[in-house]
Amino acid sequence: MGRAFEYRRASKEKRWDKMSKVFPKLAKAITMAAKEGGTDPDMNAKLRATIATAKAQNLPKDNIEAAIKRANGKDGIDIKEIRYDGKAPHGALIIVECATDNSTRTVANVKFIFNKNGGEVLTTGSLDFMFTRKSVIEFNKSDVLDVEELELALIDAGLDELDIEGNHVIVYGDFESFGTLNKALEDMGIEIEKSSLKYIPNVPTEFSDEQLEDIEKLIDKLEDDDDVQNVYTNID
Repeated sequence: MGRAFEYRRASKEKRWDKMSKVFPKLAKAITMAAKEGGTDPDMNAKLRATIATAKAQNLPKDNIEAAIKRANGKDGIDIKEIRYDGKAPHGALIIVECATDNSTRTVANVKFIFNKNGGEVLTTGSLDFMFTRKSVIEFNKSDVLDVEELELALIDAGLDELDIEGNHVIVYGDFESFGTLNKALEDMGIEIEKSSLKYIPNVPTEFSDEQLEDIEKLIDKLEDDDDVQNVYTNID
């Protein structure tokens, strides 16, 4: 059938493999947001933002609705959010956010991955002084007519910083401003592509290419775990 067919098949398989890992994680995020602030997106800014992020990554509508229903406990699954702090090879710092219905399984898996790949698990909270939790919202630059005007308009909503990377605008705000920033952008008619709370390193650190290979090997293994939602590092 030729090389073109093989390439298309490999590309399709890679895409489906990625979706098979990402979709369950997006659904878990929706369930946790609904449990935390209620199942009505109009009354729950975090749920509304999580749904917008899921839609931007093509999570089907049926999956979104099922994830919200799970917040009511109708399927008997109790999903909890757990955080782990750790150290990767060459001293890189890592925060791991997990969503799990079995904390015993999750902690065993996370510790195994760290130990197997030259890292170690630290006491949870020990990296609090090295990272700051921020609201991070991303959308397409084409939705904005005047970036400077947008920046001024968002200051009252809690804007700390606004960056432009390629065709995307990234808005940063403090932890408490997550709801107000999302609402302000929605009121402006801006279509949010990604919206979440992230751990941003206070002092980003540079590593050599050889060191990054070892660090990224550990990160890849963590991100492959079904219970791991997000991995944050102090890599510059």
